[in-house]
Formats: sequence, C-alpha cells, structure tokens
Amino acid sequence: MAIYLTEKSKILVQGMTGGEGMRHTRRMLAAGTDVVGGVNPRKAGRTVDVDGRALPVFGTVREGIDATGADVTVVLVPPAFAGAAVMEAADAGIGLAVVITEGVPVHDAVAFHAHARSRGTRVIGPNCPGLITPGRSNAGIIPADITKPGRIGLVSKSGTLTYQLMHELRDVGFSTCVGIGGDPVVGTTHIDCLTAFQDDPDTELIVLIGEIGGDAEERAAAHIRDHVTKPVVAYIAGFTAPEGRTMGHAGAIVSGSSGTARAKKEALEAAGVQVGQTPTETAGLVLAHLEGGMRTAIG
Repeated sequence: MAIYLTEKSKILVQGMTGGEGMRHTRRMLAAGTDVVGGVNPRKAGRTVDVDGRALPVFGTVREGIDATGADVTVVLVPPAFAGAAVMEAADAGIGLAVVITEGVPVHDAVAFHAHARSRGTRVIGPNCPGLITPGRSNAGIIPADITKPGRIGLVSKSGTLTYQLMHELRDVGFSTCVGIGGDPVVGTTHIDCLTAFQDDPDTELIVLIGEIGGDAEERAAAHIRDHVTKPVVAYIAGFTAPEGRTMGHAGAIVSGSSGTARAKKEALEAAGVQVGQTPTETAGLVLAHLEGGMRTAIG
C-alpha cells in the first residue's frame, strides 16, 4: 500500500505548458505517473505532445476532472497565482493538491489552506518537492530513480534531505516519501503523515526529517508518544546554526532555546525516537533497526 498517492491516482498539472511544468511533467510520466492533462485557461483546447503522449489542456480544473476523472493536481504556477489555483482546484472537488511553488505569500497560503480544508481537499506544500510512491506514482519534482519500493515511510520538511535519505536507504526502499515543505504555513503536517503511515500495513518504519524553527517537531513527538506504535527514526537539520538568526526555509526561525535542533532532539528522544546527528548516521540507525527486527523475527 501507500499513503495519499497510488498507481490509480490521476494527475492534472496546473501550469503544465510552462517551462518548469513541461520539464516536471516529463519526469512524472517517465516515473509511470498517470498524468492525464494540464490546466491553462489561455491554452484551453490544445493538445500537447509530451514524449509521445498527447495530453489535453483544459481551461479549468473542473473541466479536467469531468473529462479525465483526475483526483490529484500538481500546482506549478508562479507565486502570485498559486492561491487562486489551489482554491479553484478545491472548488472543483480535487482530493489532493500538491503545491510545488516557492515564494507564496503567507497570507495567500493561510487563505487557500483554510479554503481547501472547508472543501475537503488535502494540500501538500507550498514550497515542497511533492510526494512519491516509488514504482507507482510521482506527484511533484522528487527524482524517481534514486530509490525503489520498500517498507520505509518518509516525511520531511526539506526537499534536499528527502533526496539524500531516499538515496542512502535505496537498497531498502520506501512505501511513500512526502515532502511537506518548510514554509511557516503548510497544509499536510508531520502529524498527518505519521498518522497515515501508522495506518499503512506496508510501512514498517517511519523516518521523520525536521529542521530548526517552530514547534512542529515537538508536536510530532507528543503525537508519536501517544499514538504511534511503529518505530520512528528522525533527523533534525540545523545543529550548527547560530542562534537568533533565520536560517534556510522561511519557517526556520529560532528564538532563545525554542525551536533549536537540540530542543527538538530531546523532545523526540523522550518519545522513544532515535535521532541521528547526520543524515548518514540517521540512515544507519534505520538499517540497524530493520536488521535487528529481521534477526528477532528469525530467532
């Protein structure tokens, strides 16, 4: 199984006809994703050839859903238009909106998240790499050739660290990898993904990647303590970051001891989570746990 995205997912790309949209549509198709069309009001009615596959361009998300049965949209439009794109998709009844766009104004993100929730649409992002269920579907910009299907679930604030852990654990593989984004306001949270992975029978172990700033990881630790029975291994980016500065993602703001990597590590460890000091050490903890579980099962 997987969470949020399977081989049955039908994907529209809002912004498909732009340069970035076309590039990432090609990558999604190459990964086996069922991309069924794009949305661009100015190019509605056209058909675009993408590596031998003719993809229709619709004027609205509603038209795309009616024609194809799409249930996922990948939003690859400029920041000024991202909010309207998500709201349109939610009003059309899309089940999942994956917002890759970086630089979305915070007040726009607040508005479209609230609107999407009221319509029953799950949002991942903004400013995220998307999600991938290896070997089955890829919605976003995550490289599909750096891992394989497996039994690890991954949820991460950082796109780059998502890729690194996927690569380091490529011999084991993943059920689903979700890049939730690092902006101050995101749709799907660590806790959402932890809950979904806990309920997924094919996910054996969960990897959580966080970073300095905010309290999302501390809240995730409390959720793990109370609701997650599967093993969780974590990595927190920013142990060497100087205090009192905004680092990296827009959400990575540290004030005093609140939001530091050390505080997050302590909260997670208190909940029974193993926390690596580096990505490579984190991957080693995952492998050691899985190998230990195999020995226990055999013995």
